[in-house]
Amino acid sequence: MLSYEVKISKDNIDEFLRFCLVGILATAIHYGFYLFVIHIFQIEARLWTNIAYSLGYLVSWCANLFLTARFTFHENVTVKRGVGFAASHGINYVLHILLLNLFLYLGLSQRWAPVPVYCIVVPINFILVRTVFKRLK
Repeated sequence: MLSYEVKISKDNIDEFLRFCLVGILATAIHYGFYLFVIHIFQIEARLWTNIAYSLGYLVSWCANLFLTARFTFHENVTVKRGVGFAASHGINYVLHILLLNLFLYLGLSQRWAPVPVYCIVVPINFILVRTVFKRLK
């Protein structure tokens, strides 16, 4: 189990704010791409909704990796960090898909179902990604 002490400092607060900015941008890319795909192709079936969501996630992930490394944590992208980032986002992706389908099942529209998913998963993602960039120095 990974555990470490988090000290609240100006650097940690600044890091968290940079993470939030990158997260907002990555979420906007993801959600925008998802909405674009379901609108253009008029996708209704749950399988195609999941495919559109997954494609948006992949596009967002690419931007997120480089922005997180360089802007948020002021680190270089290395193979080790890339693998750790991919692993943390693998966990994150599974949570996204499970929650998306839960909210669709509960009756949220295809358009709005991702919103509560982001609210739940983004804080979890911060902890996972921070662990990758801080523990793999």
